[in-house]
Amino acid sequence: MRNLAWGLLLLFAFAIPWEYSLDVGEPFGNIARMIGLLLLLVAIPAVLQAGRLRTSRLLQWVVFAFYLWFCCSYFWTIDQQATLEKLRGYSQEMMIVWLIWEFAESPRDLRSLLRAYVAGSWVLAVLTVANLASADAIGTGQIRFVAAGQDPNDVSRFLDLGFPLAALLVNCEPRWSGRLLALGYLPLGLVAVLVTASREGFLAAVVALAGCALLLMRGRARPAMAVAFTSPVIAVALWFGVPHETFERLESIPTQIAGGDLNERMNIWSAGWHAFVQAPWIGTGAGSFVSAAGLDPVDTAHNTALSILVGGGLCAFFLAVCILALTLQSLIQTRGPLLLTLGTALLVWMMTSLVATVEENRTTWLLLGLIALAGRLAIEDPERLAACFRDRTRSPEPALTAQPAL
Repeated sequence: MRNLAWGLLLLFAFAIPWEYSLDVGEPFGNIARMIGLLLLLVAIPAVLQAGRLRTSRLLQWVVFAFYLWFCCSYFWTIDQQATLEKLRGYSQEMMIVWLIWEFAESPRDLRSLLRAYVAGSWVLAVLTVANLASADAIGTGQIRFVAAGQDPNDVSRFLDLGFPLAALLVNCEPRWSGRLLALGYLPLGLVAVLVTASREGFLAAVVALAGCALLLMRGRARPAMAVAFTSPVIAVALWFGVPHETFERLESIPTQIAGGDLNERMNIWSAGWHAFVQAPWIGTGAGSFVSAAGLDPVDTAHNTALSILVGGGLCAFFLAVCILALTLQSLIQTRGPLLLTLGTALLVWMMTSLVATVEENRTTWLLLGLIALAGRLAIEDPERLAACFRDRTRSPEPALTAQPAL
């Protein structure tokens, strides 16, 4: 059963980046939701069969308390339907932290999870670039291109998180096919981010690619040179293949920052702040931001901290800060390229959380779960962790002792 649960966990991580592109509707939902529910159905009997549950650390308990607090908010929420819907989503998202903690056993498991997310990011990037040449896009003259069912800002954020993970795999994958898959994602993912015309995604991509450059320079120069030589070809293809209005939207970033409006986000944040001061301690209920702020139903908070403050008050915000602090604690327990990789990914996540509501995305809890796992392995098995993520483009992988079967 544990082997089956582990296989489903890898499939789950693979589906998360492109989950909204395959949605069959209620009651099943998107592909990640279906796999996640199946995974949970297998995980529970797997734990019972083993007769043990891995000892949780403080991070897992605080995540659980965070979810319970939002559950309690149902008793005072101003929008019960929205709260119930949000709680269903939170349960499917926050369980990722526990599932990774329970079923990932070794550094190679951590590498497999990173590989699965990068492979899923490949799918999302291909679907996004394919939209550029679709008949609908050409016929309507659109300037923002995105995979079906996805939001451009979400897509750019999911793709950005894949950059440092791919750069790490370029150096540490034991097989050339794995390194080629990781290396190929860097230019493809960048093209996909650019065609979304997401300004926040572009800025986060700059940070992510800076981290990638540091990671690639730690290894041999060949991967970095390959990316450098292909960059002019990509630039020419983008110039002739992408509408100039797409790049004009990205060029408006300095104007948006200087103007202080940030595409009307300031008005949303002002309304959200007024909603927060009405119930500062316990909030107005999970998922009630739109109702509390008096916004249009299609709006979101566009700021993770403000969304938590309005929905759960200072109590929920305190738990969220604790989760972030414990994640940082796990991060600093790692060393070398893994520290740089996960640190870059977390920095990208923190940047996007300033202008997006990311606490309700599976990618958020997947990233937190991966960092918690890396921190645990850095304490329990530092030598094997270092060997698993060392630069294999320089020398062959040393022999490792056999690992117990899951």
